[in-house]
Amino acid sequence: MIALPNQLTLLRILLTPLFVGLLLSKDPLFIQIALVVFVVAALTDWYDGWVARRLGYGSRLGKFLDPLADKILSSAALLTFVHLELVEAWMVWVIVGRDIIVTAFRAYAEWKDKPIVTAFTAKVKTFSEIVAIFFFLILYTLRHTPLVWRDYESIIKSLMDKSVLNGLMFLITVFTVWTGIVYLVENRKMIRDFYVNFGRAAEPR
Repeated sequence: MIALPNQLTLLRILLTPLFVGLLLSKDPLFIQIALVVFVVAALTDWYDGWVARRLGYGSRLGKFLDPLADKILSSAALLTFVHLELVEAWMVWVIVGRDIIVTAFRAYAEWKDKPIVTAFTAKVKTFSEIVAIFFFLILYTLRHTPLVWRDYESIIKSLMDKSVLNGLMFLITVFTVWTGIVYLVENRKMIRDFYVNFGRAAEPR
């Protein structure tokens, strides 16, 4: 039986393709539902952590799945924004690449039974990224809500200006790179161990 926190984490992963599909539709109602789906998915992140602490659940699977689910949801949202031409692709790929590298090392650390504690700066990075995603998502939803667009077209247009969106994305990208460097420096011994073991595994036998 999968523990409730892990069920919520898996739900977050399963909601991700639904969110992307709805957001990519051209139907205003579906786009609005996409916003609701993302809010629900984001809330499962908070709720599964609360349940785990409240009921004393803790497992290696959960420690691995929870950050992975976060990265899947946020990366999918950012890549969808690139497809919708809201932000520049190179910044999103820097963020996604950093998250893939960090997630891989976290998985390796869990496998070696040497879990890595998430630094405060990394938590701030994740929070700021989610806030930015909500900002983009709400603006895009309002842009495709006729009643709102009719009355607030000029405000929405100014907020959705490429310089505003890309400026915010650039700040997130810089902070992401910085936290990634801090992460790698703080865990350099584990990274060295990973590199040595990976090199041995790749040697021809």
